[in-house]
Amino acid sequence: MKTFCISSLLLLSIQLFGQDKKAISQPLVKHIYTADPSAHFFNGKIYIYPSHDIEAGIPFDDLGSHFAMKDYHVISMDSIGSEAVDNGVALQLSDVPWAEKQMWAPDAAYKDGKYYLYFPAKAYDGIFKIGVAVGDTPTGPFTAQPEAIKGSYSIDPAVFEDEDGSYYMYFGGIWGGQLQNYRNNEFDQANELPKPGEPALLPLVAKLTDDMLEFAETPREIQILDEQGELFSEQQNDKRFFEAAWLHKYKGKYYFSYSTGDTHFICYAIGDNPYGPFTYRGRILNPVVGWTTHHSICELGGKWYLFYHDSSLSNGVTHLRSVKVAEIKYRDDGSIETLDPYKP
Repeated sequence: MKTFCISSLLLLSIQLFGQDKKAISQPLVKHIYTADPSAHFFNGKIYIYPSHDIEAGIPFDDLGSHFAMKDYHVISMDSIGSEAVDNGVALQLSDVPWAEKQMWAPDAAYKDGKYYLYFPAKAYDGIFKIGVAVGDTPTGPFTAQPEAIKGSYSIDPAVFEDEDGSYYMYFGGIWGGQLQNYRNNEFDQANELPKPGEPALLPLVAKLTDDMLEFAETPREIQILDEQGELFSEQQNDKRFFEAAWLHKYKGKYYFSYSTGDTHFICYAIGDNPYGPFTYRGRILNPVVGWTTHHSICELGGKWYLFYHDSSLSNGVTHLRSVKVAEIKYRDDGSIETLDPYKP
Protein backbone atom coordinates (compact mmCIF):
# COMPACT_ATOMS: atom_id res chain seq x y z
CA MET A 1 0.00 0.00 0.00
CA LYS A 2 1.47 3.34 -1.00
CA THR A 3 1.54 5.89 1.81
CA PHE A 4 1.50 9.67 1.78
CA CYS A 5 3.57 11.52 4.35
CA ILE A 6 1.22 13.15 6.86
CA SER A 7 3.67 15.99 7.50
CA SER A 8 3.64 16.76 3.75
CA LEU A 9 -0.15 16.70 3.78
CA LEU A 10 -0.30 19.18 6.65
CA LEU A 11 2.28 21.43 5.00
CA LEU A 12 0.22 21.49 1.81
CA SER A 13 -2.92 22.42 3.77
CA ILE A 14 -1.11 25.17 5.70
CA GLN A 15 0.43 26.64 2.57
CA LEU A 16 -2.87 26.70 0.74
CA PHE A 17 -4.94 27.84 3.69
CA GLY A 18 -3.11 31.15 3.68
CA GLN A 19 -4.63 31.77 0.26
CA ASP A 20 -8.24 31.20 1.30
CA LYS A 21 -8.96 34.88 1.82
CA LYS A 22 -8.54 35.09 -1.94
CA ALA A 23 -10.72 32.10 -2.77
CA ILE A 24 -12.64 32.39 -6.04
CA SER A 25 -15.77 31.01 -4.34
CA GLN A 26 -17.22 30.50 -0.88
CA PRO A 27 -18.91 27.48 0.75
CA LEU A 28 -22.50 27.01 -0.41
CA VAL A 29 -23.61 25.97 3.09
CA LYS A 30 -21.86 26.57 6.38
CA HIS A 31 -24.04 24.91 9.02
CA ILE A 32 -22.79 21.43 8.09
CA TYR A 33 -19.71 20.13 6.29
CA THR A 34 -20.28 18.83 2.77
CA ALA A 35 -17.96 17.28 0.20
CA ASP A 36 -17.77 15.33 -3.06
CA PRO A 37 -20.62 17.23 -4.75
CA SER A 38 -22.57 15.64 -7.59
CA ALA A 39 -24.66 18.38 -9.20
CA HIS A 40 -27.68 17.94 -11.46
CA PHE A 41 -30.37 20.13 -13.02
CA PHE A 42 -33.77 18.56 -12.30
CA ASN A 43 -37.16 20.26 -12.82
CA GLY A 44 -35.69 23.71 -13.28
CA LYS A 45 -33.54 23.66 -10.12
CA ILE A 46 -30.00 22.72 -9.14
CA TYR A 47 -29.70 19.72 -6.84
CA ILE A 48 -26.38 18.83 -5.26
CA TYR A 49 -25.75 15.40 -3.78
CA PRO A 50 -22.72 15.63 -1.48
CA SER A 51 -21.27 13.45 1.21
CA HIS A 52 -21.81 14.77 4.75
CA ASP A 53 -18.59 15.16 6.70
CA ILE A 54 -18.63 14.74 10.47
CA GLU A 55 -16.08 14.75 13.27
CA ALA A 56 -16.04 11.09 14.27
CA GLY A 57 -12.93 11.21 16.46
CA ILE A 58 -11.12 8.63 14.32
CA PRO A 59 -7.38 9.22 13.71
CA PHE A 60 -6.19 10.09 10.22
CA ASP A 61 -4.89 7.28 8.03
CA ASP A 62 -4.31 6.69 4.32
CA LEU A 63 -7.35 4.41 4.14
CA GLY A 64 -9.67 7.29 5.02
CA SER A 65 -10.98 5.73 8.24
CA HIS A 66 -11.60 9.25 9.57
CA PHE A 67 -14.15 9.80 6.78
CA ALA A 68 -16.91 8.12 8.81
CA MET A 69 -20.01 9.68 7.22
CA LYS A 70 -23.40 8.31 8.24
CA ASP A 71 -26.01 10.03 6.06
CA TYR A 72 -26.73 12.13 2.99
CA HIS A 73 -28.30 15.59 2.70
CA VAL A 74 -29.48 17.09 -0.60
CA ILE A 75 -28.68 20.76 -1.27
CA SER A 76 -30.86 22.71 -3.71
CA MET A 77 -30.50 26.09 -5.43
CA ASP A 78 -32.81 28.01 -7.73
CA SER A 79 -29.82 29.31 -9.68
CA ILE A 80 -26.11 29.90 -9.38
CA GLY A 81 -25.61 32.58 -6.75
CA SER A 82 -28.97 32.00 -5.06
CA GLU A 83 -29.36 30.69 -1.53
CA ALA A 84 -28.36 27.06 -1.08
CA VAL A 85 -31.01 25.13 0.87
CA ASP A 86 -30.33 22.05 2.95
CA ASN A 87 -33.31 19.74 2.47
CA GLY A 88 -32.40 17.55 5.42
CA VAL A 89 -31.49 13.88 5.66
CA ALA A 90 -32.33 12.01 2.47
CA LEU A 91 -30.85 8.65 3.45
CA GLN A 92 -28.98 7.41 6.52
CA LEU A 93 -26.80 4.43 7.32
CA SER A 94 -29.39 2.74 9.52
CA ASP A 95 -31.76 2.61 6.52
CA VAL A 96 -29.35 0.46 4.44
CA PRO A 97 -29.53 -3.21 5.49
CA TRP A 98 -26.25 -4.31 3.91
CA ALA A 99 -24.07 -1.31 4.91
CA GLU A 100 -22.01 -1.04 8.11
CA LYS A 101 -20.20 2.31 7.77
CA GLN A 102 -18.58 5.03 5.63
CA MET A 103 -21.22 6.45 3.31
CA TRP A 104 -18.83 8.15 0.91
CA ALA A 105 -19.33 10.19 -2.28
CA PRO A 106 -22.76 9.65 -3.90
CA ASP A 107 -24.47 10.55 -7.16
CA ALA A 108 -28.05 10.71 -8.42
CA ALA A 109 -30.05 10.14 -11.60
CA TYR A 110 -33.61 10.58 -12.84
CA LYS A 111 -35.68 8.29 -15.04
CA ASP A 112 -39.42 7.84 -15.66
CA GLY A 113 -40.63 9.78 -12.66
CA LYS A 114 -38.20 8.26 -10.15
CA TYR A 115 -34.97 9.55 -8.63
CA TYR A 116 -32.08 7.23 -7.89
CA LEU A 117 -29.39 7.86 -5.28
CA TYR A 118 -26.21 5.82 -5.81
CA PHE A 119 -23.76 5.54 -2.93
CA PRO A 120 -20.75 3.53 -1.73
CA ALA A 121 -20.51 2.08 1.77
CA LYS A 122 -18.54 -0.60 3.53
CA ALA A 123 -20.45 -3.82 4.00
CA TYR A 124 -20.10 -5.89 7.17
CA ASP A 125 -17.19 -7.79 5.60
CA GLY A 126 -15.18 -4.55 5.40
CA ILE A 127 -15.41 -4.33 1.60
CA PHE A 128 -16.86 -1.34 -0.23
CA LYS A 129 -19.88 -1.94 -2.44
CA ILE A 130 -22.23 0.42 -4.25
CA GLY A 131 -25.90 0.66 -3.37
CA VAL A 132 -28.94 2.38 -4.82
CA ALA A 133 -31.94 4.00 -3.15
CA VAL A 134 -35.13 5.19 -4.88
CA GLY A 135 -37.27 8.26 -4.23
CA ASP A 136 -40.18 10.19 -5.70
CA THR A 137 -38.56 13.63 -5.47
CA PRO A 138 -35.02 14.95 -6.03
CA THR A 139 -34.62 15.54 -2.29
CA GLY A 140 -35.90 12.16 -1.15
CA PRO A 141 -36.48 10.53 1.19
CA PHE A 142 -34.87 7.59 -0.59
CA THR A 143 -35.57 3.94 0.11
CA ALA A 144 -32.51 1.71 -0.19
CA GLN A 145 -32.57 -1.58 -2.00
CA PRO A 146 -32.00 -4.48 0.42
CA GLU A 147 -28.75 -5.52 -1.26
CA ALA A 148 -25.88 -3.71 -2.96
CA ILE A 149 -25.70 -3.71 -6.76
CA LYS A 150 -24.50 -7.16 -7.85
CA GLY A 151 -20.93 -7.03 -9.13
CA SER A 152 -20.31 -3.54 -7.71
CA TYR A 153 -17.22 -2.62 -5.73
CA SER A 154 -14.95 0.24 -4.71
CA ILE A 155 -16.25 3.83 -4.43
CA ASP A 156 -17.34 7.07 -6.12
CA PRO A 157 -20.25 6.07 -8.38
CA ALA A 158 -21.10 8.65 -11.05
CA VAL A 159 -24.04 8.05 -13.39
CA PHE A 160 -24.19 9.55 -16.88
CA GLU A 161 -27.29 9.68 -19.09
CA ASP A 162 -26.44 9.63 -22.78
CA GLU A 163 -28.60 11.16 -25.48
CA ASP A 164 -29.99 7.75 -26.50
CA GLY A 165 -31.43 7.19 -23.03
CA SER A 166 -28.72 4.80 -21.87
CA TYR A 167 -27.28 5.21 -18.37
CA TYR A 168 -23.71 4.34 -17.41
CA MET A 169 -22.07 4.14 -14.01
CA TYR A 170 -18.41 5.15 -13.61
CA PHE A 171 -16.65 4.18 -10.39
CA GLY A 172 -13.43 3.29 -8.60
CA GLY A 173 -10.91 4.69 -6.16
CA ILE A 174 -7.53 3.48 -4.90
CA TRP A 175 -6.06 3.41 -1.37
CA GLY A 176 -9.12 3.51 0.93
CA GLY A 177 -11.37 2.87 -2.07
CA GLN A 178 -9.81 -0.61 -2.37
CA LEU A 179 -9.45 -0.58 -6.18
CA GLN A 180 -5.88 -1.85 -5.80
CA ASN A 181 -7.26 -5.11 -4.39
CA TYR A 182 -9.11 -5.94 -7.62
CA ARG A 183 -8.00 -7.56 -10.83
CA ASN A 184 -10.58 -8.53 -13.49
CA ASN A 185 -13.38 -7.54 -11.09
CA GLU A 186 -12.20 -10.04 -8.47
CA PHE A 187 -11.13 -9.07 -4.95
CA ASP A 188 -7.92 -10.36 -3.41
CA GLN A 189 -6.45 -8.71 -0.32
CA ALA A 190 -2.99 -9.70 -1.53
CA ASN A 191 -3.27 -7.48 -4.61
CA GLU A 192 -1.47 -4.15 -4.29
CA LEU A 193 -0.82 -1.00 -6.28
CA PRO A 194 1.25 -1.42 -9.44
CA LYS A 195 4.95 -0.71 -9.20
CA PRO A 196 6.03 2.81 -10.30
CA GLY A 197 6.88 1.85 -13.89
CA GLU A 198 3.86 -0.39 -14.40
CA PRO A 199 0.54 0.80 -15.91
CA ALA A 200 -1.64 2.61 -13.40
CA LEU A 201 -4.94 1.20 -12.25
CA LEU A 202 -7.93 2.25 -14.31
CA PRO A 203 -11.48 3.35 -13.45
CA LEU A 204 -14.47 1.17 -14.30
CA VAL A 205 -17.71 1.62 -16.23
CA ALA A 206 -20.85 -0.49 -16.53
CA LYS A 207 -24.11 0.20 -18.32
CA LEU A 208 -27.16 0.11 -16.05
CA THR A 209 -30.27 -2.01 -16.52
CA ASP A 210 -33.51 -0.37 -17.64
CA ASP A 211 -34.81 -0.32 -14.06
CA MET A 212 -31.62 1.51 -12.94
CA LEU A 213 -31.04 -0.98 -10.11
CA GLU A 214 -28.32 -3.28 -11.44
CA PHE A 215 -25.44 -3.55 -13.90
CA ALA A 216 -26.52 -4.66 -17.36
CA GLU A 217 -23.01 -5.91 -18.10
CA THR A 218 -19.73 -6.85 -16.48
CA PRO A 219 -17.77 -3.73 -15.48
CA ARG A 220 -14.94 -2.89 -17.86
CA GLU A 221 -11.84 -0.75 -17.49
CA ILE A 222 -11.65 2.73 -19.01
CA GLN A 223 -8.39 3.52 -20.76
CA ILE A 224 -6.90 6.97 -20.13
CA LEU A 225 -4.14 7.56 -22.67
CA ASP A 226 -1.42 10.13 -23.22
CA GLU A 227 -1.00 11.98 -26.52
CA GLN A 228 1.02 9.06 -27.89
CA GLY A 229 -1.80 6.62 -27.14
CA GLU A 230 -0.01 5.01 -24.19
CA LEU A 231 -1.42 4.25 -20.76
CA PHE A 232 -0.08 6.26 -17.84
CA SER A 233 2.20 4.50 -15.39
CA GLU A 234 1.68 4.52 -11.63
CA GLN A 235 4.59 6.93 -11.20
CA GLN A 236 2.81 9.49 -13.42
CA ASN A 237 0.61 10.35 -10.47
CA ASP A 238 0.03 13.92 -11.63
CA LYS A 239 -2.04 12.53 -14.53
CA ARG A 240 -3.16 8.99 -13.71
CA PHE A 241 -6.57 8.16 -12.22
CA PHE A 242 -6.97 7.98 -8.43
CA GLU A 243 -10.71 8.49 -7.73
CA ALA A 244 -13.72 10.78 -8.35
CA ALA A 245 -14.81 9.77 -11.85
CA TRP A 246 -17.23 12.04 -13.69
CA LEU A 247 -18.50 12.11 -17.29
CA HIS A 248 -20.14 14.91 -19.20
CA LYS A 249 -20.69 15.64 -22.88
CA TYR A 250 -19.72 18.83 -24.69
CA LYS A 251 -20.21 19.46 -28.42
CA GLY A 252 -20.48 15.76 -29.21
CA LYS A 253 -17.40 14.71 -27.25
CA TYR A 254 -17.28 12.76 -24.00
CA TYR A 255 -15.24 14.34 -21.21
CA PHE A 256 -14.02 11.98 -18.52
CA SER A 257 -12.71 13.90 -15.48
CA TYR A 258 -11.18 12.59 -12.29
CA SER A 259 -8.96 13.29 -9.29
CA THR A 260 -5.27 12.41 -9.24
CA GLY A 261 -5.53 11.99 -5.46
CA ASP A 262 -2.09 12.31 -3.88
CA THR A 263 -1.08 15.10 -6.30
CA HIS A 264 -4.37 16.97 -5.80
CA PHE A 265 -5.42 17.81 -9.37
CA ILE A 266 -8.74 17.47 -11.19
CA CYS A 267 -7.80 16.33 -14.70
CA TYR A 268 -9.77 15.42 -17.81
CA ALA A 269 -9.53 13.33 -20.94
CA ILE A 270 -11.69 13.34 -24.09
CA GLY A 271 -13.18 10.45 -26.07
CA ASP A 272 -15.74 9.57 -28.73
CA ASN A 273 -18.00 7.22 -26.77
CA PRO A 274 -18.96 6.47 -23.16
CA TYR A 275 -16.51 3.56 -22.89
CA GLY A 276 -13.48 5.48 -24.11
CA PRO A 277 -10.61 5.32 -24.69
CA PHE A 278 -10.08 8.87 -23.45
CA THR A 279 -7.07 10.99 -24.35
CA TYR A 280 -5.63 13.20 -21.62
CA ARG A 281 -6.04 16.93 -22.26
CA GLY A 282 -5.07 18.70 -19.06
CA ARG A 283 -6.18 19.98 -15.67
CA ILE A 284 -9.50 21.52 -14.72
CA LEU A 285 -8.66 22.49 -11.12
CA ASN A 286 -5.42 23.08 -9.27
CA PRO A 287 -5.00 21.94 -5.62
CA VAL A 288 -7.37 23.19 -2.91
CA VAL A 289 -7.08 23.60 0.86
CA GLY A 290 -7.20 20.14 2.37
CA TRP A 291 -5.99 16.80 1.09
CA THR A 292 -8.85 15.54 -1.07
CA THR A 293 -10.32 16.88 -4.29
CA HIS A 294 -13.59 15.69 -5.83
CA HIS A 295 -15.96 17.36 -8.27
CA SER A 296 -18.81 17.32 -10.75
CA ILE A 297 -19.56 19.36 -13.88
CA CYS A 298 -23.01 20.65 -14.83
CA GLU A 299 -24.44 22.91 -17.55
CA LEU A 300 -26.80 25.62 -16.35
CA GLY A 301 -28.28 28.34 -18.53
CA GLY A 302 -25.76 27.80 -21.29
CA LYS A 303 -22.79 28.06 -18.93
CA TRP A 304 -20.73 25.26 -17.40
CA TYR A 305 -19.93 24.99 -13.72
CA LEU A 306 -17.49 23.01 -11.64
CA PHE A 307 -18.78 21.91 -8.23
CA TYR A 308 -15.93 21.01 -5.88
CA HIS A 309 -14.89 21.21 -2.24
CA ASP A 310 -12.14 22.45 0.02
CA SER A 311 -11.42 22.55 3.76
CA SER A 312 -11.23 26.30 4.25
CA LEU A 313 -14.32 26.51 6.49
CA SER A 314 -12.76 24.02 8.93
CA ASN A 315 -9.38 25.81 8.90
CA GLY A 316 -7.76 23.10 6.80
CA VAL A 317 -9.10 20.00 8.59
CA THR A 318 -8.89 17.44 5.81
CA HIS A 319 -12.04 15.47 6.64
CA LEU A 320 -14.31 18.49 7.24
CA ARG A 321 -14.88 19.95 3.81
CA SER A 322 -17.30 22.40 2.17
CA VAL A 323 -18.88 22.42 -1.28
CA LYS A 324 -18.17 25.32 -3.65
CA VAL A 325 -18.94 26.19 -7.26
CA ALA A 326 -17.10 28.10 -10.00
CA GLU A 327 -17.67 28.63 -13.70
CA ILE A 328 -15.43 26.82 -16.16
CA LYS A 329 -14.74 27.89 -19.73
CA TYR A 330 -13.88 26.02 -22.91
CA ARG A 331 -11.41 27.15 -25.52
CA ASP A 332 -12.26 26.99 -29.22
CA ASP A 333 -10.44 23.65 -29.54
CA GLY A 334 -12.61 22.07 -26.83
CA SER A 335 -9.98 22.17 -24.10
CA ILE A 336 -10.90 23.53 -20.66
CA GLU A 337 -9.18 26.48 -19.05
CA THR A 338 -7.51 25.45 -15.77
CA LEU A 339 -9.01 27.03 -12.68
CA ASP A 340 -6.90 28.29 -9.79
CA PRO A 341 -9.12 28.04 -6.70
CA TYR A 342 -7.36 31.03 -5.08
CA LYS A 343 -6.48 34.35 -6.63
CA PRO A 344 -2.82 35.51 -6.60
